[in-house]
Amino acid sequence: MAIIVRLDVELAKRKMRLSELSEKTGISAKNLSLLKTGKVRAIRFSTLNAICKVLECTPGDLLDYEEGEI
Repeated sequence: MAIIVRLDVELAKRKMRLSELSEKTGISAKNLSLLKTGKVRAIRFSTLNAICKVLECTPGDLLDYEEGEI
């Protein structure tokens, strides 16, 4: 099983850059970049909440599940 991060899709829908999301959420651009590329193993609910608030989306818009190996 694999969790897929779709942050890039949500940013593209809103024509928003990662740096702008970083400014609006207070989350470092580096951490957002790691999340966007799927190189993180965990995410805090407070981080997810901040991103969803700014992008006006739900966690389900940002995260997807696909079967496969971890």
